[in-house]
Amino acid sequence: MTSSEADACSFCDEEPPGTTSQIFTPPRLRSPVYREKHRRVPADRDPFSPGGFSGRCPRTTFQTRAFRRTFYPDVTDKDWNNWHWQARNRIRTPDQLEQVLLLADEEREALSQAKSMLPVSITPYYMSLVSRDDRSQPLRRTVIPSTQEFYRAKGEADDPLGEDGDSPVPGLVHRYPDRVLLLVTDVCSSYCRYCTRSRMVGHGHIAPQEARLEHAFEYIRSKPAIRDVLISGGDPLALSDERLDWILTSLGEIPHVEFVRIGTKMPAVLPQRITPALCRMLRKHHPLWMSLHFIHPDECTPESFLACTRLADAGIPLGSQTVLLKEVNDNLETMKKLVHRLLMMRVRPYYLYQCDPISGSEHFRTPVSKGLEIIAGLRGFTTGYAVPNYVIDAPGGGGKIPLQPATVMGREGDDLLLRNYQGNIYRYPDPSQ
Repeated sequence: MTSSEADACSFCDEEPPGTTSQIFTPPRLRSPVYREKHRRVPADRDPFSPGGFSGRCPRTTFQTRAFRRTFYPDVTDKDWNNWHWQARNRIRTPDQLEQVLLLADEEREALSQAKSMLPVSITPYYMSLVSRDDRSQPLRRTVIPSTQEFYRAKGEADDPLGEDGDSPVPGLVHRYPDRVLLLVTDVCSSYCRYCTRSRMVGHGHIAPQEARLEHAFEYIRSKPAIRDVLISGGDPLALSDERLDWILTSLGEIPHVEFVRIGTKMPAVLPQRITPALCRMLRKHHPLWMSLHFIHPDECTPESFLACTRLADAGIPLGSQTVLLKEVNDNLETMKKLVHRLLMMRVRPYYLYQCDPISGSEHFRTPVSKGLEIIAGLRGFTTGYAVPNYVIDAPGGGGKIPLQPATVMGREGDDLLLRNYQGNIYRYPDPSQ
């Protein structure tokens, strides 16, 4: 990679792990008072409570403020809110994790073997949302390794969706007739333990090199049927504004590409990345859409609210893609709270994914019946905009297949028998031809 290409990615130094994190370890960490304060944001500080966004919106949560005072007391607001500082100071090593978390033996064992698996990387901001001592906390389960990741259950695979088989050129997947998936980097600011592309992300296999991307652009130019490009990775917003601008400009110059989507988790894990300068650049490339990755209402903070507001104000339609995860968001109350908060952040809940059967993911996967139960509990009981499409990305490259609770119960004469959200049966006149 040339020096200019390295400058294009603020996260390109994935190996070896950074050691610049300014974590301070005070003597009071194990006190019951600290643990209780750090466990949950008080209800009266919740900006999503009724009237929570009336008047002046809080800049952060009580939990994040307490975390900063404890572990980063000398870090200024300017640095903390600078996404480059957050990127440089990601928590990535067992020693760094030991300073901010009370690790269980099982977690230590998983970390000791982490070189053979998906890397660990958590921004200081996102770590402030993670419980220090409760390993069952939903967000903690999704970013701290578990030894269960080393067990491959029946039906699991490193590439369960068969993306590699639909890749005509490196870093590009062409499965559907009119759209392609363009992987621009394999780097994320924080790594999700259930990641579909855990086989490749964080290992330097996909770099934002111009030569590789030019090959992808040339393929797209050669296929006039392609009208839609989804930019993903890794996380495309790990790239610099300049490199992302170049990618979007290159795609915009292809006549048959009608619009572009960007898939990112930055508003949830590193909302500081969504700067006014980024939004000014993005708005030059309309029509541009974004698919955001939120999994739990605890991610919907004032910082995330501001990030989504900036994107929406730049004219970018926002949709959320949520993965259904066992003991994270697999109950109706949590999912309803999440989709309601997303709507308040001007994000449309778009997809609810059944967790892909990647190697070592059994402890995250729920029965499909649980997803159908959640959709049934949302449909009709809340606004339709809050109900995502529940889908399975079919193993082996079958694509997304939507799942819905049964509503068509059969026929009786010329009537179609339909079941509503309350379980009542209604007739619709539908004479057979």
